[in-house]
Amino acid sequence: MEPTLARLLASAALTPRGDPVPLGGGDIAEVRRLMTDQGAVVIKRDDPARLAGEADGLRALRQANTRLIVPEVLAEGDGWLVMEALERGQAGSDAARLGEGLRALHADIGDAHGWPHDNACGRTPQPNAPLADGRAFQRERRLLPLAEACQQRGLMDGGLRQRLEAIAQGLEAWLPDAPASLVHGDLWSGNVLFTPKGPAIIDPAVYRHYPEVDLAMLTLFGTPGEAFFEAYWNGRAPADWPRRETLFQLYPLLNHLLLFGGSYRGAVERAVARLEAA
Repeated sequence: MEPTLARLLASAALTPRGDPVPLGGGDIAEVRRLMTDQGAVVIKRDDPARLAGEADGLRALRQANTRLIVPEVLAEGDGWLVMEALERGQAGSDAARLGEGLRALHADIGDAHGWPHDNACGRTPQPNAPLADGRAFQRERRLLPLAEACQQRGLMDGGLRQRLEAIAQGLEAWLPDAPASLVHGDLWSGNVLFTPKGPAIIDPAVYRHYPEVDLAMLTLFGTPGEAFFEAYWNGRAPADWPRRETLFQLYPLLNHLLLFGGSYRGAVERAVARLEAA
């Protein structure tokens, strides 16, 4: 075992039993599971700034919402993060509890859109400098920086970037400003676990923004199901949800284009076309 990790475990009064075992899902960070005398833990090794952002997000989610399970941060430092291990239950169970829990999380409202610290969504740096208006935040901190980054890497031509910029500049024409909800920030299906104790959320990229950010991410590569939405909306779904869903899927689609290349360009173009048609 690496000496730095051994010292970190000792600082948290964790006594290892055997060696860490690699886990799946480590395409960005090195992820392992370790048995200790105090129970199982998950260990991540990655860029220190990214891990600090994840630890900060986990603490914020645990503090804000007790209805969803969030792993406890046990130790961090020197490019390592040690957290509570969660047991997996039946996939897709407790969808209604997930909806209720996410609604409770989004009821945690702040003064501005953004976060006190920048963090990362995957490997992409995520600027979070707060802005009072949510439309301005979506434009200046999400859509325009990623559109520029994609064009600089040759993943987007000038025409598509101009269309994206027009959408970003036109948000005030249809999207009302809204209170700044605490959001997970990267809530795709792989970051939702159904445990024997209830639904859990992991690997956050937290900030405050429109709550539909999390819903749009959940539906980007599938759907959490009707029971989830019935519990989440509780009869109060906005009439323009389909339009918001497409808008808030643009940021993760641009991020996927930036991270994984041109195979996502078509999805970005289709989302842009839907917003233009609306």
